[in-house]
Amino acid sequence: MNRSFAGALVALAALCAMAAPAAAQSIDAKVNEIFANSTGWFVSFIFAPLPGTSFPWIVLWLVVGACVFTVYFGLIQFRAFPHSIALVKGDYSDPNDAGEVSHFQALATALSGTVGLGNIAGVAVAVGIGGPGATFWMILAGLLGMASKFTECTLGVKYRNEYPDGTVSGGPMYYMSKGFAERGLPGGRILAVFFAVFCILGALGGGNMFQANQAHAQIANVVGDYPGWITGIVLAGVVFAVIVGGLKSIARVTEKVVPFMGILYVLTALVIIGLNADKIGWAFGQVFAGAFTGLGVAGGMIGALIQGFRRAAFSNEAGVGSAAIAHSAVRTKEPITEGFVSLLEPFIDTVVICTMTALVIIITGQLIADPETGRYILNEAGTAIQTVDGNSGVALTSAAFSSAFGWFQYILVLAVILFAFSTMISWSYYGLKAWTYLFGEGKVTELIFKVIFCIFVVIGAAASLGPVIDFSDAAIFAMAVVNIIALYVLMPIVKRELDSYLSRLKSGEIRKFR
Repeated sequence: MNRSFAGALVALAALCAMAAPAAAQSIDAKVNEIFANSTGWFVSFIFAPLPGTSFPWIVLWLVVGACVFTVYFGLIQFRAFPHSIALVKGDYSDPNDAGEVSHFQALATALSGTVGLGNIAGVAVAVGIGGPGATFWMILAGLLGMASKFTECTLGVKYRNEYPDGTVSGGPMYYMSKGFAERGLPGGRILAVFFAVFCILGALGGGNMFQANQAHAQIANVVGDYPGWITGIVLAGVVFAVIVGGLKSIARVTEKVVPFMGILYVLTALVIIGLNADKIGWAFGQVFAGAFTGLGVAGGMIGALIQGFRRAAFSNEAGVGSAAIAHSAVRTKEPITEGFVSLLEPFIDTVVICTMTALVIIITGQLIADPETGRYILNEAGTAIQTVDGNSGVALTSAAFSSAFGWFQYILVLAVILFAFSTMISWSYYGLKAWTYLFGEGKVTELIFKVIFCIFVVIGAAASLGPVIDFSDAAIFAMAVVNIIALYVLMPIVKRELDSYLSRLKSGEIRKFR
């Protein structure tokens, strides 16, 4: 179904590229102007630098949080890794437990919201601005973020609402309001409302508009330029057809799409890296050298660090709280098990897939360096590295892969569409749960949000990359501000759950079901 959909979309785009009137292009420009003017203040606040530095305060907020959880839970991301694999395989799954989806489906749904264009376009943005060294900081952010994801997803299951019809609602909104009340602390409901608002903005921005924007960019790169709103309308129609079926419909799609697109993308990257095996050592040398020296990149080491952490957070969403919404629907009576499963996400998303993308860009020589000094050359504005043909975002990744296989640009169109599609349907669920938390459950309430979500698919495809990616980052990072406050307050509860589960696992009270 998805391959035929992608093919139909490309074919339609090719026809539109030839037939669309010039006046239609002005719609894109108008949408972009209105959008950029209305969201600039929000972006400026979220990414405001620390006094006397160029370091955004929000990046430090995420880094400190990830470090605190890593230490507090005793390097849980490494200790629990083998058991996490066993849980995903279903070794400890009881089909009679409350919930809507399996551990694997919950992981696939959450991954479909994170393994997306952040891995294709976002990594290219990071490396294009921060140089190869940004890759090192992305990997480190991914490893640390595993502990943040573990914490939030455990709480998501523990404090979820279970309804008589078998459906559930969970996520930061619920563990903020219920968890704070359980500890006798004020402010939980206020935090929950703020988070829900930011989650809706994040769903419309990073989980929607950015995906539609880059899907259109890759299609136009292959078939020729045409108005983005056309791509947006087609994508919106297909997304709506899936999300009206609810989480089970989304899970059925994502458990098939995510493994397919992930394996396709990683295998192609591995082939290119293998064909350039003699450059692997040099590429990693560039990564490590760039991480601590900057290699002439704008902002030097700090520039590489900021871009690495910023793009990693946008890609894997650790600490943001979004994945806790999907994981809350899992079938289990042990909240900690979904914490274990969720910590695999940043590893797969950032440590594996993002690293693959960065290595291909570096190895295929897409970043222009001075042949005498070996230092990367900045563009005229001094804000990014010069690239072959001036490519950036998804076009840079496409050029890197296509330099090895000329036909890969067509494969990447398919991958980009599937990545964008799966991310949008997952984020529609995140946004929907935040929406119903604010406005109540009900078919009419849900339908209103789904229609709004699909309208923003069209807006995202029509706007330009700059305003879209800035707003996307800001909305998602705003979620993290509220979420990490709650995680600090509630992490003793997670520690209690962890100690109880591990002791029962060790004693044999918890056994495999197969």
